[in-house]
Amino acid sequence: MKFPNNEVRFLLRVGAVTAVVVVAKVLVHAVAWEVISLNALFTGIIAANVFLMGFLLSGVLSDYKESERLPGELSACLENMAQETIGIGLAKPEIGVGPCLARLSTLANDTVGYFYKKVEIAELLEGVNDLTVQFAGLDPATQGTWVARLKTEQSNLRRTLIRINTIRETSFVSTGYLLADLITFLLCVGLVLTFVDPFYESLFFAGVISYLMIFLLMLIRDLDNPFGYYEGSSSADVTLQPLQDTAGRLAKLAGVEAPAAERQDEK
Repeated sequence: MKFPNNEVRFLLRVGAVTAVVVVAKVLVHAVAWEVISLNALFTGIIAANVFLMGFLLSGVLSDYKESERLPGELSACLENMAQETIGIGLAKPEIGVGPCLARLSTLANDTVGYFYKKVEIAELLEGVNDLTVQFAGLDPATQGTWVARLKTEQSNLRRTLIRINTIRETSFVSTGYLLADLITFLLCVGLVLTFVDPFYESLFFAGVISYLMIFLLMLIRDLDNPFGYYEGSSSADVTLQPLQDTAGRLAKLAGVEAPAAERQDEK
């Protein structure tokens, strides 16, 4: 089975941190500094940390599941506006819909750029608001219901962009992360200092438990931002393929050159 490169890098990062714990365990055993005995209190701390991780994971997953459909909603809004504009042009050939299609194409490209932090949200929302000028130019010469549908899609587009920006810029329960970081660190220290005989069992449990805790902690932080395409270490981003495909189709409709994809999903 072949893993995407980002997932391999994620596993290697977790493994590198775990390797530090394992090496520390070997060194501590060599100098006989294993001063903590294994008891029910220690296992209780592990169970409490797993419970906290589960709480954080369930919280970020709710936003992640919502985020999976948001790029598709952006694509639908942009394409709906483009198709409505084309319909107006077919019904009223004397109306020049080219500038409106070009503006929609530019907006689609800017939306893709926003996810890679090449376009600020304020600039992107200004582009959405600029559509009002384009729609006003179509209003006098066409049916009001057509323009009303365009404005409805404009409103949906604005609402979706604001929701995406909120998810991207807001961290889920930052104090919870702080507590999880602290407990995970103390658990790793405790695993290093805990005496279990024979030693190979102690080394095995220290490696497995620390790997699990570190993996969960890093995964939760990664899932907390489903739109981290601009982060080289991000490996759990939702796909932008529907939006990139829409940008290409709108570029063809507007008769402009389609931009190159920012990043293809690595297989």
